[in-house]
Amino acid sequence: MPVTARLSKQFYDRLGEEIANELVDWFNAVDATYRADLRELNELNFSRFDAKLEQRLAEFNARLEQRLAEFAARFEQRLAEFAAHFEQRLAEFAAHFEQRLAEQEARLDRRLSESGTSVDRRFNELDARVSGLDVRISALDAKIDRVAAELTARIETSEERIKAVLEQRLAQQTRWMFGAWAALLIPIIGLWFR
Repeated sequence: MPVTARLSKQFYDRLGEEIANELVDWFNAVDATYRADLRELNELNFSRFDAKLEQRLAEFNARLEQRLAEFAARFEQRLAEFAAHFEQRLAEFAAHFEQRLAEQEARLDRRLSESGTSVDRRFNELDARVSGLDVRISALDAKIDRVAAELTARIETSEERIKAVLEQRLAQQTRWMFGAWAALLIPIIGLWFR
């Protein structure tokens, strides 16, 4: 709202009513021009600020997406490595088991020819060893389940940490934006009530 400039009565008396009114009109026109320029400058600065904020938010989102994708890729890679290592160990175990089984069968065949009772005893020993292997395989399955549960817990913990950091950063950014908005609004309000 423009404020009409008024001059003292002496000023009107010395210059005359017409010149004093012309001077007042000129002051009002300059004031209106400055106000329009200031308003335009504020709008331009706000649009720049808004564009920069949008750009930074887009960059932040892109970085976040990239980091999450990298994390997922690393997790998948480590899971694949673990699975490959497990399969390799299982294959080695199976090969070793097959070798030992073949050795046992060879011994069994040799001793079978030597003694019939010795064969029964060896079969019982072999059954006991196979039972022991079943126990080991069960223990290995339990260990795999435990490791998978630990990995799942770690992933969930990491996800919660990432969410907490994102929420904290967003709160900081919101406070900053409110402060910047308030800093811009105070001079505008001051100009409005002038």
